[in-house]
Amino acid sequence: MASTNDLKNGMVLKLDNDQLWSVVEFQHVKPGKGPAFVRTKLKHVLSGKVVDKTFNAGTKVETANVDKRGMQFSYKDGDNFVFMDMDTYDQLTIEPSVVGDAAKYLLEGFEALVAVNEGIPLYIELPASVELLVQETEPGLQGDRSTGGTKPATLETGAEIAVPLFIVTGEKIKVDTRDGSYLGRVK
Repeated sequence: MASTNDLKNGMVLKLDNDQLWSVVEFQHVKPGKGPAFVRTKLKHVLSGKVVDKTFNAGTKVETANVDKRGMQFSYKDGDNFVFMDMDTYDQLTIEPSVVGDAAKYLLEGFEALVAVNEGIPLYIELPASVELLVQETEPGLQGDRSTGGTKPATLETGAEIAVPLFIVTGEKIKVDTRDGSYLGRVK
């Protein structure tokens, strides 16, 4: 249990029938009249839904013990993803619904943070950017430059992103894992 006065960004709370909510934002408010309160923006850990919730200052809330571990993606077992704990070498099988969009940027050997609560994987955090090979794209033409526009490219993971016209098949590029945008060439 923790007090609403102790809230921090990233803290995971157990509210509404043991549902897990992550604190995205919080603000302590002391109005001129009436008691102080804490205004929060909470994100549901499993569904990603964001809600605003207000607590009276000093109210007790139950916190959840979420363990974030560095794990390495080992292989795909059917539809499931198998990760290996970097410290204990234990393997953890994670369902595609938990991996979500991160699957578009996962290659064997990539490292990610896996959040676990009571042995159940909740979500995966990839690094902000990854380096991937362009598997297929239309050939560049003479005169194509960085300000000219974009074209679709298929990466080695199967994800499709928009890249500048001068990028060619076989080039290694840096991709933002949050929105799938092109960040630059890798030398």
